[in-house]
Amino acid sequence: MNDHEKTVVEFGRSVLRLRCLSERLSVRVDAARLVVGAGILLMAGIVTITSLMSGTYPIPAIQVVRTLLDTEDETLRMIVVEWRLPRVALAFLLGSCLGMSGAIFQSLTRNPLGSPDIIGFSAGSYTGALIVILLFSGGYYETAAGALVGGIATASLVYLLAWRQGVQGCRLIIVGIGVAAMLGAFNAWMIREADLQVAMSAAIWGAGSLNGLGVEQLIPVMLAVAILVPATLLFSRPLRQLEMGDDMARASGVDANRSRLVLMVLGVALTAIVTAAAGPISFIALVAPQIARRLTRSAGPTLGTSGLAGGLLLLIADWAAQHALGVQLPVGVMTVSIGGLYFLFLLLREGRK
Repeated sequence: MNDHEKTVVEFGRSVLRLRCLSERLSVRVDAARLVVGAGILLMAGIVTITSLMSGTYPIPAIQVVRTLLDTEDETLRMIVVEWRLPRVALAFLLGSCLGMSGAIFQSLTRNPLGSPDIIGFSAGSYTGALIVILLFSGGYYETAAGALVGGIATASLVYLLAWRQGVQGCRLIIVGIGVAAMLGAFNAWMIREADLQVAMSAAIWGAGSLNGLGVEQLIPVMLAVAILVPATLLFSRPLRQLEMGDDMARASGVDANRSRLVLMVLGVALTAIVTAAAGPISFIALVAPQIARRLTRSAGPTLGTSGLAGGLLLLIADWAAQHALGVQLPVGVMTVSIGGLYFLFLLLREGRK
């Protein structure tokens, strides 16, 4: 062990502390999360190679690897690098955004049901995007802005309606479910009143789909992720204190209301990226943080691991939506089908509690 690495035990968990120049500049890495994260990345790599192999024109794994390293064969380069790879990268990045957003809201509400698609924030992003698409014929960037504004407006409304000298997780979830139901009805009405061609496109997009997405969508998503993910990790430190309650958070020097507001805006922004790029994709944000907590056996929020788990889940769901049933489906259909069963399990478990 050198001078810059030290393994300590904190509350029964092994933590690797990396020091930079002095004790004041140090980074603590939970060993269990590090191992689980490496395992998830390995599985994601396997699913990525499998996805790049699969399609109408199947390609052996060795050819996929050679194409990624050497692009002399123009046909293989076009299929693997230009067509399939951007979709795979989008699936992992968007799934990571959903996983991190779900971890934020489940931590803030202290409830496994507190994910953005359950408490209405995804529906709000969808509403904002629909308004831009149906009323203003907006393009990709206008739709992204509409999704972000709609999500933040919905989060603000839910937050205000749930406020009673503070915000409790259960009240926030109940208010959010009600707002999501009303927004769902409003979204259906807008699609019904729109021109047929536009309404059909909006309805297909509203199912949550990666079909037809490529480099044009990948580049802005990568830029947004490069900004939002580090910001989320930077501002996530108060989450552990907030899970213990506002009084404990204030006693430890955390401004509970300001921290909660900043984290909610970041969580909504992560959800809005997904909605703008691929439409609303449900249940990844609900399931990924729970898987991450169980794998790491952590009692606190696990944003990084939740993001990796969300990316892996969406990679698997997208491959299944394309190839498992012999017909290409929107990935949102697959996540709803699988995630709905998990949602019922959570409801039954919470009901027994």
